[in-house]
Amino acid sequence: MGTAYTPGLTVTPNTIVRKTRKLPIKGTVLVKKGVRVEPETIVARADLPGDLDQIKVANLLGVNPGEIPQKMLVKLDETVAEGQLIARTTFFFGLFKSEARVPAAGTIEYISDVSGNVGIRRPPKPVELTAYVRGTVVEVIPEEGVVIETPAALVQGIFGVGGEREGTITIMPEPDRTIEPRDITDALRGKIIIGRRLITGEALRHAARAGVVGVVTGGIVDKELIELLGYEIGVAITGDEAVGLTLVLTEGFGEIEMAQKTFDLLQSLEGQEGSINGATQIRAGVIRPEIIVPRRDGAAPGERAQGGGELKIGSRIRIIREPHFGRLGAVTELPPELVRIETGAMVRTLRAKLNDGKAVVVPRANVELV
Repeated sequence: MGTAYTPGLTVTPNTIVRKTRKLPIKGTVLVKKGVRVEPETIVARADLPGDLDQIKVANLLGVNPGEIPQKMLVKLDETVAEGQLIARTTFFFGLFKSEARVPAAGTIEYISDVSGNVGIRRPPKPVELTAYVRGTVVEVIPEEGVVIETPAALVQGIFGVGGEREGTITIMPEPDRTIEPRDITDALRGKIIIGRRLITGEALRHAARAGVVGVVTGGIVDKELIELLGYEIGVAITGDEAVGLTLVLTEGFGEIEMAQKTFDLLQSLEGQEGSINGATQIRAGVIRPEIIVPRRDGAAPGERAQGGGELKIGSRIRIIREPHFGRLGAVTELPPELVRIETGAMVRTLRAKLNDGKAVVVPRANVELV
Protein backbone atom coordinates (compact mmCIF):
# COMPACT_ATOMS: atom_id res chain seq x y z
CA MET A 1 0.00 0.00 0.00
CA GLY A 2 1.25 3.51 -0.84
CA THR A 3 1.93 6.07 1.83
CA ALA A 4 -1.21 7.95 2.93
CA TYR A 5 -1.25 11.70 3.49
CA THR A 6 -3.99 13.84 5.02
CA PRO A 7 -4.52 17.56 5.54
CA GLY A 8 -4.20 19.38 8.83
CA LEU A 9 -4.65 22.83 10.31
CA THR A 10 -1.92 25.44 9.91
CA VAL A 11 -0.61 26.91 13.16
CA THR A 12 2.58 28.89 12.63
CA PRO A 13 4.21 32.01 14.12
CA ASN A 14 5.72 33.10 10.82
CA THR A 15 4.54 32.52 7.26
CA ILE A 16 3.59 34.48 4.16
CA VAL A 17 -0.17 35.03 3.95
CA ARG A 18 -1.62 35.95 0.55
CA LYS A 19 -5.20 37.17 0.39
CA THR A 20 -7.07 37.64 -2.87
CA ARG A 21 -9.69 40.36 -2.46
CA LYS A 22 -12.27 40.42 -5.27
CA LEU A 23 -15.49 42.34 -5.85
CA PRO A 24 -18.72 40.38 -6.55
CA ILE A 25 -19.08 42.32 -9.83
CA LYS A 26 -16.73 44.40 -11.96
CA GLY A 27 -15.86 47.77 -10.50
CA THR A 28 -12.91 50.07 -9.82
CA VAL A 29 -9.66 49.16 -8.08
CA LEU A 30 -8.54 52.05 -5.86
CA VAL A 31 -4.96 51.06 -4.98
CA LYS A 32 -1.80 50.33 -6.96
CA LYS A 33 0.73 47.54 -6.78
CA GLY A 34 3.30 48.09 -4.04
CA VAL A 35 1.01 50.16 -1.83
CA ARG A 36 0.89 49.36 1.91
CA VAL A 37 -2.66 48.85 3.18
CA GLU A 38 -4.36 48.53 6.57
CA PRO A 39 -7.28 46.17 7.30
CA GLU A 40 -9.81 48.99 6.91
CA THR A 41 -8.28 50.38 3.67
CA ILE A 42 -10.85 50.36 0.85
CA VAL A 43 -9.08 48.67 -2.07
CA ALA A 44 -11.92 48.45 -4.60
CA ARG A 45 -15.44 49.73 -5.12
CA ALA A 46 -18.44 48.78 -7.28
CA ASP A 47 -22.12 49.57 -7.63
CA LEU A 48 -24.58 46.70 -7.36
CA PRO A 49 -27.74 47.20 -9.45
CA GLY A 50 -30.65 48.38 -7.31
CA ASP A 51 -33.79 46.31 -6.79
CA LEU A 52 -36.47 46.37 -9.49
CA ASP A 53 -39.97 47.44 -8.42
CA GLN A 54 -42.72 46.24 -10.71
CA ILE A 55 -45.88 48.36 -10.58
CA LYS A 56 -49.08 46.91 -12.04
CA VAL A 57 -50.22 50.17 -13.53
CA ALA A 58 -52.98 48.72 -15.76
CA ASN A 59 -54.60 47.09 -12.72
CA LEU A 60 -54.30 50.23 -10.61
CA LEU A 61 -55.88 52.38 -13.30
CA GLY A 62 -58.45 49.81 -14.41
CA VAL A 63 -57.47 50.04 -18.08
CA ASN A 64 -56.24 47.67 -20.78
CA PRO A 65 -52.43 47.13 -20.96
CA GLY A 66 -52.34 48.66 -24.43
CA GLU A 67 -53.57 51.97 -23.03
CA ILE A 68 -50.70 52.34 -20.56
CA PRO A 69 -48.35 54.46 -22.78
CA GLN A 70 -51.07 57.11 -23.14
CA LYS A 71 -51.71 57.22 -19.37
CA MET A 72 -48.07 57.67 -18.33
CA LEU A 73 -46.94 61.01 -16.91
CA VAL A 74 -43.25 60.08 -17.09
CA LYS A 75 -40.99 58.71 -19.82
CA LEU A 76 -38.62 55.77 -20.16
CA ASP A 77 -35.27 56.34 -18.37
CA GLU A 78 -36.71 59.25 -16.38
CA THR A 79 -35.71 59.56 -12.72
CA VAL A 80 -38.62 59.59 -10.28
CA ALA A 81 -38.94 60.34 -6.56
CA GLU A 82 -40.59 58.26 -3.84
CA GLY A 83 -44.36 58.74 -3.94
CA GLN A 84 -44.30 60.53 -7.31
CA LEU A 85 -47.37 60.21 -9.53
CA ILE A 86 -46.42 58.35 -12.72
CA ALA A 87 -49.77 57.51 -14.33
CA ARG A 88 -53.40 58.70 -14.13
CA THR A 89 -56.76 58.11 -15.76
CA THR A 90 -60.11 59.87 -15.33
CA PHE A 91 -63.64 58.71 -15.98
CA PHE A 92 -67.25 59.91 -15.65
CA PHE A 93 -66.36 63.23 -17.31
CA GLY A 94 -63.42 63.78 -15.01
CA LEU A 95 -65.36 63.37 -11.78
CA PHE A 96 -63.34 60.31 -10.77
CA LYS A 97 -59.72 59.36 -11.27
CA SER A 98 -57.29 56.49 -10.65
CA GLU A 99 -53.59 56.98 -10.01
CA ALA A 100 -50.33 55.02 -9.84
CA ARG A 101 -47.49 56.24 -7.64
CA VAL A 102 -43.87 55.15 -7.08
CA PRO A 103 -43.06 53.16 -3.88
CA ALA A 104 -39.40 54.27 -3.91
CA ALA A 105 -37.07 56.54 -5.86
CA GLY A 106 -35.51 55.15 -9.00
CA THR A 107 -35.40 55.19 -12.80
CA ILE A 108 -38.13 54.06 -15.22
CA GLU A 109 -36.63 50.91 -16.78
CA TYR A 110 -39.56 49.69 -18.89
CA ILE A 111 -43.18 50.46 -19.73
CA SER A 112 -45.01 47.40 -21.06
CA ASP A 113 -48.15 47.68 -23.19
CA VAL A 114 -48.38 43.88 -23.09
CA SER A 115 -48.46 43.21 -19.33
CA GLY A 116 -49.56 46.69 -18.32
CA ASN A 117 -46.65 46.85 -15.83
CA VAL A 118 -44.00 49.51 -15.28
CA GLY A 119 -40.52 48.65 -13.94
CA ILE A 120 -38.61 51.08 -11.75
CA ARG A 121 -34.96 50.35 -10.92
CA ARG A 122 -33.90 51.64 -7.52
CA PRO A 123 -30.54 53.47 -7.16
CA PRO A 124 -27.42 51.28 -7.24
CA LYS A 125 -25.98 50.01 -3.96
CA PRO A 126 -22.30 50.86 -3.43
CA VAL A 127 -20.05 47.94 -2.42
CA GLU A 128 -16.69 48.71 -0.83
CA LEU A 129 -14.03 46.03 -0.51
CA THR A 130 -11.53 46.40 2.34
CA ALA A 131 -8.04 44.93 2.55
CA TYR A 132 -8.97 42.78 5.63
CA VAL A 133 -5.29 42.37 6.56
CA ARG A 134 -2.36 44.75 6.94
CA GLY A 135 0.13 44.15 4.16
CA THR A 136 1.35 45.07 0.67
CA VAL A 137 -0.56 44.94 -2.61
CA VAL A 138 1.47 42.52 -4.77
CA GLU A 139 -0.98 42.20 -7.65
CA VAL A 140 -3.84 44.23 -9.11
CA ILE A 141 -6.67 42.37 -10.82
CA PRO A 142 -8.16 44.98 -13.21
CA GLU A 143 -11.77 45.90 -12.41
CA GLU A 144 -11.96 43.11 -9.82
CA GLY A 145 -9.61 43.47 -6.88
CA VAL A 146 -6.13 42.88 -5.53
CA VAL A 147 -3.82 40.31 -3.97
CA ILE A 148 -2.36 41.34 -0.62
CA GLU A 149 0.69 39.73 0.93
CA THR A 150 1.93 39.96 4.50
CA PRO A 151 4.42 38.12 6.76
CA ALA A 152 2.21 36.98 9.63
CA ALA A 153 1.38 34.50 12.33
CA LEU A 154 -1.47 32.27 11.17
CA VAL A 155 -3.81 30.08 13.22
CA GLN A 156 -6.49 28.05 11.44
CA GLY A 157 -9.49 26.65 13.30
CA ILE A 158 -11.74 23.72 12.57
CA PHE A 159 -15.06 25.61 12.59
CA GLY A 160 -16.28 29.17 12.82
CA VAL A 161 -19.17 31.56 12.33
CA GLY A 162 -19.22 35.27 11.58
CA GLY A 163 -17.31 37.24 8.97
CA GLU A 164 -14.18 39.35 8.65
CA ARG A 165 -13.27 41.58 11.59
CA GLU A 166 -10.19 43.17 13.14
CA GLY A 167 -9.23 43.59 16.79
CA THR A 168 -6.59 43.25 19.51
CA ILE A 169 -5.55 39.75 20.62
CA THR A 170 -6.48 39.45 24.32
CA ILE A 171 -6.02 36.40 26.54
CA MET A 172 -8.78 35.94 29.13
CA PRO A 173 -7.57 36.33 32.76
CA GLU A 174 -8.39 32.68 33.53
CA PRO A 175 -8.05 31.04 30.11
CA ASP A 176 -8.26 27.45 31.40
CA ARG A 177 -11.88 27.69 32.51
CA THR A 178 -15.17 28.13 30.65
CA ILE A 179 -15.91 31.71 29.62
CA GLU A 180 -19.11 32.80 31.39
CA PRO A 181 -21.26 35.94 30.96
CA ARG A 182 -19.70 37.46 34.10
CA ASP A 183 -16.30 37.38 32.39
CA ILE A 184 -17.41 39.75 29.65
CA THR A 185 -16.74 43.40 30.51
CA ASP A 186 -16.79 46.71 28.64
CA ALA A 187 -12.98 46.63 28.65
CA LEU A 188 -13.15 43.86 26.02
CA ARG A 189 -14.73 46.11 23.38
CA GLY A 190 -12.75 45.84 20.14
CA LYS A 191 -10.86 42.74 21.34
CA ILE A 192 -10.39 39.22 19.98
CA ILE A 193 -10.59 37.23 23.20
CA ILE A 194 -8.82 33.88 23.67
CA GLY A 195 -9.90 31.06 26.00
CA ARG A 196 -8.53 27.51 26.10
CA ARG A 197 -11.76 25.65 26.79
CA LEU A 198 -15.45 26.45 26.32
CA ILE A 199 -17.52 29.58 25.94
CA THR A 200 -21.23 29.42 26.75
CA GLY A 201 -23.88 30.61 24.34
CA GLU A 202 -25.02 33.25 26.82
CA ALA A 203 -21.44 34.53 27.16
CA LEU A 204 -21.29 34.87 23.36
CA ARG A 205 -24.45 36.97 23.41
CA HIS A 206 -22.97 39.15 26.16
CA ALA A 207 -19.75 39.48 24.16
CA ALA A 208 -21.61 40.66 21.05
CA ARG A 209 -23.50 43.27 23.07
CA ALA A 210 -20.26 44.43 24.71
CA GLY A 211 -18.59 45.04 21.35
CA VAL A 212 -16.19 42.09 21.43
CA VAL A 213 -14.84 41.59 17.89
CA GLY A 214 -14.06 37.88 18.03
CA VAL A 215 -13.83 34.84 20.29
CA VAL A 216 -11.32 32.00 19.89
CA THR A 217 -11.78 28.90 22.07
CA GLY A 218 -11.11 25.20 22.00
CA GLY A 219 -14.79 24.31 21.69
CA ILE A 220 -18.44 25.06 22.35
CA VAL A 221 -21.45 22.87 23.09
CA ASP A 222 -23.14 22.43 19.70
CA LYS A 223 -26.63 22.86 21.19
CA GLU A 224 -25.71 26.29 22.55
CA LEU A 225 -24.31 27.39 19.19
CA ILE A 226 -27.52 26.24 17.46
CA GLU A 227 -29.57 28.24 19.97
CA LEU A 228 -27.40 31.29 19.29
CA LEU A 229 -27.80 30.99 15.52
CA GLY A 230 -31.46 30.00 15.64
CA TYR A 231 -31.03 27.11 13.21
CA GLU A 232 -29.17 23.83 12.68
CA ILE A 233 -25.60 24.00 11.47
CA GLY A 234 -25.45 22.77 7.88
CA VAL A 235 -22.64 21.76 5.53
CA ALA A 236 -22.70 24.95 3.45
CA ILE A 237 -20.12 27.66 3.91
CA THR A 238 -20.44 29.74 7.07
CA GLY A 239 -19.34 33.33 7.61
CA ASP A 240 -22.48 35.38 6.94
CA GLU A 241 -24.18 34.78 10.28
CA ALA A 242 -25.68 37.84 11.97
CA VAL A 243 -24.25 37.09 15.43
CA GLY A 244 -22.48 40.40 16.05
CA LEU A 245 -19.00 38.88 16.36
CA THR A 246 -16.80 36.15 14.93
CA LEU A 247 -16.28 32.79 16.65
CA VAL A 248 -13.43 30.41 15.82
CA LEU A 249 -13.17 26.94 17.36
CA THR A 250 -9.67 25.49 17.21
CA GLU A 251 -10.61 21.92 18.20
CA GLY A 252 -14.33 21.19 17.70
CA PHE A 253 -17.62 20.78 19.53
CA GLY A 254 -17.78 19.84 23.18
CA GLU A 255 -15.44 20.50 26.09
CA ILE A 256 -12.16 20.25 24.21
CA GLU A 257 -9.05 22.03 25.36
CA MET A 258 -7.14 24.12 22.83
CA ALA A 259 -3.92 22.48 21.70
CA GLN A 260 -0.93 23.72 23.69
CA LYS A 261 0.95 24.86 20.58
CA THR A 262 -2.02 26.91 19.42
CA PHE A 263 -2.56 28.54 22.80
CA ASP A 264 1.14 29.30 23.26
CA LEU A 265 1.24 31.04 19.89
CA LEU A 266 -1.88 33.13 20.57
CA GLN A 267 -0.57 34.03 24.01
CA SER A 268 2.67 35.27 22.45
CA LEU A 269 0.61 37.57 20.20
CA GLU A 270 -1.32 39.25 23.02
CA GLY A 271 -1.73 42.98 22.53
CA GLN A 272 -1.15 42.84 18.78
CA GLU A 273 -3.73 43.72 16.13
CA GLY A 274 -5.10 40.81 14.14
CA SER A 275 -7.73 39.87 11.59
CA ILE A 276 -10.27 37.10 12.20
CA ASN A 277 -12.70 35.33 9.89
CA GLY A 278 -15.09 32.51 10.81
CA ALA A 279 -15.88 31.43 7.23
CA THR A 280 -15.78 27.61 7.08
CA GLN A 281 -16.31 25.03 4.36
CA ILE A 282 -15.31 21.45 5.08
CA ARG A 283 -16.21 19.82 1.78
CA ALA A 284 -14.79 20.49 -1.70
CA GLY A 285 -12.84 23.74 -1.79
CA VAL A 286 -11.97 23.67 1.90
CA ILE A 287 -12.10 27.05 3.67
CA ARG A 288 -10.71 27.33 7.20
CA PRO A 289 -11.64 29.90 9.84
CA GLU A 290 -8.53 31.88 10.70
CA ILE A 291 -6.72 34.39 12.85
CA ILE A 292 -4.01 36.41 11.07
CA VAL A 293 -1.59 38.64 12.98
CA PRO A 294 0.86 40.50 10.70
CA ARG A 295 4.42 40.61 11.99
CA ARG A 296 5.42 43.96 13.39
CA ASP A 297 8.95 43.69 11.99
CA GLY A 298 7.75 42.69 8.52
CA ALA A 299 10.40 39.96 8.42
CA ALA A 300 10.46 37.16 5.90
CA PRO A 301 9.09 33.84 7.18
CA GLY A 302 11.24 31.64 9.34
CA GLU A 303 8.70 28.81 9.37
CA ARG A 304 5.94 27.66 7.07
CA ALA A 305 3.59 25.00 8.39
CA GLN A 306 2.48 22.55 5.75
CA GLY A 307 -0.87 21.79 7.35
CA GLY A 308 -0.62 18.07 6.70
CA GLY A 309 1.62 15.05 6.69
CA GLU A 310 1.86 11.28 6.64
CA LEU A 311 -0.98 9.29 8.16
CA LYS A 312 0.33 6.36 10.20
CA ILE A 313 -0.34 4.27 13.29
CA GLY A 314 -0.33 6.56 16.31
CA SER A 315 -1.04 9.74 14.31
CA ARG A 316 -3.17 12.24 16.22
CA ILE A 317 -6.25 13.07 14.19
CA ARG A 318 -9.42 15.15 14.26
CA ILE A 319 -12.59 13.90 12.55
CA ILE A 320 -14.10 16.52 10.22
CA ARG A 321 -17.40 14.84 9.26
CA GLU A 322 -20.47 13.75 11.17
CA PRO A 323 -21.34 11.76 13.23
CA HIS A 324 -18.03 12.33 15.09
CA PHE A 325 -17.30 15.88 13.84
CA GLY A 326 -14.64 17.64 15.91
CA ARG A 327 -13.67 14.56 17.95
CA LEU A 328 -9.98 13.91 18.60
CA GLY A 329 -8.19 10.58 18.73
CA ALA A 330 -5.29 8.46 17.53
CA VAL A 331 -5.00 6.06 14.58
CA THR A 332 -4.87 2.42 15.70
CA GLU A 333 -5.06 0.64 12.35
CA LEU A 334 -4.87 1.44 8.62
CA PRO A 335 -6.57 -1.44 6.76
CA PRO A 336 -5.36 -1.63 3.13
CA GLU A 337 -8.62 -2.99 1.66
CA LEU A 338 -11.41 -0.82 0.27
CA VAL A 339 -14.68 -0.70 2.23
CA ARG A 340 -18.15 0.14 0.91
CA ILE A 341 -19.72 3.00 2.90
CA GLU A 342 -23.37 4.11 3.18
CA THR A 343 -23.18 6.23 0.03
CA GLY A 344 -22.15 3.17 -1.97
CA ALA A 345 -18.62 4.43 -2.59
CA MET A 346 -15.62 2.18 -2.05
CA VAL A 347 -13.07 3.97 0.15
CA ARG A 348 -10.11 3.29 2.41
CA THR A 349 -10.84 3.67 6.09
CA LEU A 350 -8.92 3.84 9.33
CA ARG A 351 -9.59 2.67 12.85
CA ALA A 352 -9.05 5.13 15.64
CA LYS A 353 -9.40 5.38 19.40
CA LEU A 354 -11.06 8.63 20.43
CA ASN A 355 -10.01 10.60 23.49
CA ASP A 356 -12.96 9.21 25.44
CA GLY A 357 -11.83 5.64 24.69
CA LYS A 358 -14.42 4.89 22.00
CA ALA A 359 -13.18 2.92 18.97
CA VAL A 360 -14.44 4.12 15.57
CA VAL A 361 -13.99 3.33 11.89
CA VAL A 362 -14.06 6.33 9.55
CA PRO A 363 -13.08 7.07 5.92
CA ARG A 364 -9.56 8.47 5.72
CA ALA A 365 -10.89 11.47 3.78
CA ASN A 366 -12.93 12.41 6.87
CA VAL A 367 -9.94 13.15 9.11
CA GLU A 368 -7.12 15.63 9.38
CA LEU A 369 -3.85 15.53 11.29
CA VAL A 370 -3.53 17.46 14.52
